Amino acid sequence: MKDTKRVLRPRVVCFGGGNALPQVVLKELKKYPLEITSITSMVDDGGSAGALRKEFDVLPAGDIRRHLLALADLPKGEKWKEKLWNFRFAKDIEISPGHFGHNFANVFLAGLEVNLGFEKALEVSHRFLNVKGRCLPATTDKAILFAQLENDKVIEGESEIDLGQNHNRTLKIKKVFLKPDAVAFGKTLREIERADIIIIGPGDFYSSLVPCFLPKGIKEAVGRSKAKKVFICPAMTKLGETQNFSVRNFSDEMEKYIGKNLDFVVYNNNLPKERIERYRKKKRNEFVLDPPKIDKNLEKDKFIGKNLLFDKGPIEYNPNRVVRLILELCRQ
Repeated sequence: MKDTKRVLRPRVVCFGGGNALPQVVLKELKKYPLEITSITSMVDDGGSAGALRKEFDVLPAGDIRRHLLALADLPKGEKWKEKLWNFRFAKDIEISPGHFGHNFANVFLAGLEVNLGFEKALEVSHRFLNVKGRCLPATTDKAILFAQLENDKVIEGESEIDLGQNHNRTLKIKKVFLKPDAVAFGKTLREIERADIIIIGPGDFYSSLVPCFLPKGIKEAVGRSKAKKVFICPAMTKLGETQNFSVRNFSDEMEKYIGKNLDFVVYNNNLPKERIERYRKKKRNEFVLDPPKIDKNLEKDKFIGKNLLFDKGPIEYNPNRVVRLILELCRQ
């Protein structure tokens, strides 16, 4: 008997962290009849999540809490849960440089983990937010992210790689790795191997996207997967991580970490110079530099350049344009 439910609901697995993946991909994907799994690294060591990690020896919830909220499917009478999830305590207390107070979701997940264990904490959170799909960690091992720079200096911590001021940010990153070695979460491996579509990004490259593939077993699972693999190239490069990167640089480096060729690399190809200058003048993010260079002779069946940003405002991806394009490509 033909499994009609299986045909109608493709399995989509999304990799990333921070705010970009939840806002650009997850919130939009849940509008479609799909089985969605989001996977994030568990290496955050800054801000509220990092402070709770140090105090209670729990996994950092900063990224996975955003995934949970993005896939929440709450009835009208329970919309208050979204506000509570983002509520912040002690806003006048600096938890770490530039980070004030504790986010409710971080405290909620940390408290549940201390009392029930991480897997049960995740299960309770899915029920609390009526999550459409599942949000999983790349690993439940407690590991720290390190980066080796082009001068062979090694810097420690996701927050230092992401926003730190204690190293020369003009130096290129040679590689990132975990210490101690971490092993992939079993349920995460199963979802990767069952996927029809794998979406990577957008997000900060070395501090958000690549760490998802560092736990042992994930690279191998991606290699075995028959899913279409789509990488959303960042809309802008970032000082300290990807300065001077081209679209092909992003693609080649991602393929190195996933151990598999990408089927599609999606990137924005429409960004007037005057808009970039206006964006810089606002100094929205001192680490944001330029759009990735568009290389000559990109393979047109793999590299898909479109107008994918909002037409005005900050230089950010338009979720509707991005997700619609990805689903069209993967139907081919």
